[in-house]
Amino acid sequence: MMVPAALLLLGALTAVAAPRLLARADWVDREPVVALWVWQCAVAAVLLCCALSMTLSAAAAWQAVRGQVFAPAPSGVVEAYALGTGGTWAATTAVTLALGGVWTGAMLVREVVRARARRRSRRAELLVRAPLLPGEESGAGRLTVLEGERPDAWWLPGAAPQLVVTTAALRRLKGRQLDALLAHEEGHAKARHDWLLHCSAALAGGFPQVPVFAAFRTEMHRLVELAADDMASRRFGRLTTALALVELNEDRGVFGPGADPHAHVPPRVHRLLTPPDRLTAARRLRLTAMAALVPVVPVLVAFVPGLRALG
Repeated sequence: MMVPAALLLLGALTAVAAPRLLARADWVDREPVVALWVWQCAVAAVLLCCALSMTLSAAAAWQAVRGQVFAPAPSGVVEAYALGTGGTWAATTAVTLALGGVWTGAMLVREVVRARARRRSRRAELLVRAPLLPGEESGAGRLTVLEGERPDAWWLPGAAPQLVVTTAALRRLKGRQLDALLAHEEGHAKARHDWLLHCSAALAGGFPQVPVFAAFRTEMHRLVELAADDMASRRFGRLTTALALVELNEDRGVFGPGADPHAHVPPRVHRLLTPPDRLTAARRLRLTAMAALVPVVPVLVAFVPGLRALG
């Protein structure tokens, strides 16, 4: 029964170490896409540790589960895991982790259902405020101009995605600034950032006492905006994208001494105006490969006794 305990310990260490290492890294804001990947790999490793520990604990607690998990394995492999020494601890661990998995799934379903309800509500509001003309059909990728006194723009994902821009935004954004704004919102849609936000919100909402999930949600909201900024700036320039952000948010109180300290817009503008040096392609590749190996570690830990027995 040492392997399930080792997996839980590994998951706890990953949950504690990953946010601290990423917070100290000097490349996160320079390479938001890589940082998004590293965060996903770290959280996947934590969840995988829990799933593998639950499986092995259940195999130790109940013979029926053990027969399914180790059905094709030789007897020596089963003996290497010492599954008969778990007792009540194994059953308690398996049930607790299984309930945690069910709760995680329920939170994700709740988040998706709520997001779809909000999307339907906003689409219904759009039809009221900007009804279709006779003979006009709602198509995918359709741009909707909405009458409004506040400069704003947002992307409605779904089967028929829509990009909504208010008339105030059209009046304030000059020339290529509007193109940069549209490229920013299209970047969110192409990268499916909405699913990252759903998953992070489900984990943070389901387990509010787990710091790694709260940090995951916070960083996902910040990094997806940086990634979309980079997509827009590569096409229309950093200055144009920064000016578009300023024009869109100037009336919201995010600039100046009374601004919200948690507002991400001023740092985003500063980042666009003083672009940091990007990492080399070789270093980006190394970081991506190293992050991809993080979820592999729990799998190796789970298979070590069996591999030793076969060897």
